[in-house]
Amino acid sequence: MDKKPQQIPIQLDEKEAEGVYSNFVLTSFTPSEFVLDFARMLPGLQKAKVHSRVIMTPQSAKSLVGLLTQTVSKYEDKFGEIEIKGRKENQTIGFQPDPNLGSDKKN
Repeated sequence: MDKKPQQIPIQLDEKEAEGVYSNFVLTSFTPSEFVLDFARMLPGLQKAKVHSRVIMTPQSAKSLVGLLTQTVSKYEDKFGEIEIKGRKENQTIGFQPDPNLGSDKKN
């Protein structure tokens, strides 16, 4: 027997409906949480300002990755491939992973 997906009513208040613009995201994690800091980088300023922080479980973070992948694919099917301009291949921005993370090296 097929189960219909549960529909969850969503409340979107006026303040949240305005949204927060972000052109820069910093990520970090612990064994139990992922932290996404959404920031803005503006020309002429020396630092980015975080305007919103989202904390989620690793399971929710992985679900978000899948949903974003699916949504970007649908967008590109409709509007064409999204090009990331002004960024060199393998260029990193923001937090950098610990080079020893996942290695068998002992300090």
